[in-house]
Amino acid sequence: MSIEVLALVALLPILVATVLMVGMRWPATKAMPVAWLTAVAGAILVWGLPAKYVAALTLQGFVTAIGILIIVFGAILILRTLQQSGGMETIQYGMQNITADRRIQAIIIGYMFAAFLEGAAGFGTPAALAAPLLLSLGFPPLAAAIICLVFNSFPVTFGAVGTPVVLGLKFLKDPVEAAVASNAAGINFANMGDFNAIIGQWATVMHLAMIFILPVFMLGFITRFFGPERSWKPGLAAWKFCIFAAVAFTVPYLFFAWNVGPEFPSLIGGLVGLGIIIAGAKAGFCMPSTPWDFGDSSKWDPEWTGSVSGGSTEFKPHMSQFKAWLPYILIGAILVVTRIPELGLKGMLASQAIKFSSILGFDSVNASIKYLYLPGTIPFVLVALLTVLIHGMPGEKVKTAWSQAIVTMKNPTIALFAAVALVSIFRGSGIADAALNPNSYPSMPLAMAEAVASITGNAWPMFASFVGGLGSFITGSNTVSDLLFAEFQWGVASTLDLPRQIIVAAQAVGGAMGNMICIHNIVAVCAVVGLSGMEGAILKRTVWPFLLYGLVVGVVASLMSFVFLPGLF
Repeated sequence: MSIEVLALVALLPILVATVLMVGMRWPATKAMPVAWLTAVAGAILVWGLPAKYVAALTLQGFVTAIGILIIVFGAILILRTLQQSGGMETIQYGMQNITADRRIQAIIIGYMFAAFLEGAAGFGTPAALAAPLLLSLGFPPLAAAIICLVFNSFPVTFGAVGTPVVLGLKFLKDPVEAAVASNAAGINFANMGDFNAIIGQWATVMHLAMIFILPVFMLGFITRFFGPERSWKPGLAAWKFCIFAAVAFTVPYLFFAWNVGPEFPSLIGGLVGLGIIIAGAKAGFCMPSTPWDFGDSSKWDPEWTGSVSGGSTEFKPHMSQFKAWLPYILIGAILVVTRIPELGLKGMLASQAIKFSSILGFDSVNASIKYLYLPGTIPFVLVALLTVLIHGMPGEKVKTAWSQAIVTMKNPTIALFAAVALVSIFRGSGIADAALNPNSYPSMPLAMAEAVASITGNAWPMFASFVGGLGSFITGSNTVSDLLFAEFQWGVASTLDLPRQIIVAAQAVGGAMGNMICIHNIVAVCAVVGLSGMEGAILKRTVWPFLLYGLVVGVVASLMSFVFLPGLF
């Protein structure tokens, strides 16, 4: 069978998911199981894989999904615990009293506070917290939703303490080790840990331009479409504060990516940057000469508002700001202590694992869960328990927080089990075993890679990030996008003799920018700001910054591949 036909069969599950979720507006809980069944059919009927082997790959995917779900649960538990303790309202109270200028509020909350939340928790947390906070300050619901969706991009590659890189690239372990063992040309890493670190480093370089461009662009965009003047000028007038915020975020962001690892850039960049720009705003540093507002809400376009009022809400402090922020400070401190090898805890925690060997009797199908090293347990669940003591929470509120977190897990569990099982079938379809792969076909991602490589040639760096964006658009997760397409990107790079590190980094960046147009995120943010049914109106606006982001990243990735770094690969 020709490689083109194989590529189409491999592409079919992705097309099915896209049509069901975008065209027919199915939720991921229904669409992803159908996409998984489509992959099962292609694996058995076209690739000729034994049904039992496909079942084993599915179970392998389930185990991987459990590891991701532990992180999701821990992130949600922290959020619910802080909501029940009054810590989150205290944080919101502090945010509310910094400045009345809506442009500066958008940067502090939508750009920097959301970046910190993404680095600490990820998985939709920025939209769940930042958008309602902007709404309560007096932002039109539609503007609040768009701001939070677009700004939740550059931090996402390192979201939930680096999960998209650390777990999202896990299926590249075999090709990475094979490349190291063969001493292939252009390999400047010794193991998977080195590779992940390099991907994080190059990803920051690709994000860098948009970290500076995006806040200026978005403030102009907001004043053009939501301001009483309908002009870009008031938004662009705040450019000095935008650059100040970008520098405050970027310095720790780059430092931790290049010196520590992929777990910390967004978490520390957001936390440090937040403190700096809040102090700067209070001191009037780089602030616009006159404050700006959206104008009289009675004159707003009806499309801007939903079922939730856009009027201001008064928050009340329940404790000191330090006490409210302490759980997040503990998360950052514990992560640093447990992720630096020289301190000894990293190796000890990572060695503790539940292993599943030779699943259903197939020696090549294995999986494990490093239950103590996953950030869902340490520090998320650990800090959630400590917060009960720190904030003096009564038992009833603790019970409510845990109950809410458990209930919230239902839909992510269904969608992730199906999505990651699909990914497992994708990568296992090219096994070099005549009994399991009688036609000796390449894996599904590699079949797509070979077909794409024949079409794009060496122009691929310009398009690589858009594949990552497509993955997030479909699956709702940068992590799952990387699980789905990382081997595909590696395959294209290998086929075209492009620097694999750069192309995989572009995938990780693309998965992050895809959060702007991700159906799941749009639906979620619409729900929290009362805009259900307005998903299309949001998507047609967020697609423009998404395309701008992809264009800039494509140019940077192309330059890195062909001009600036020829001797490093």
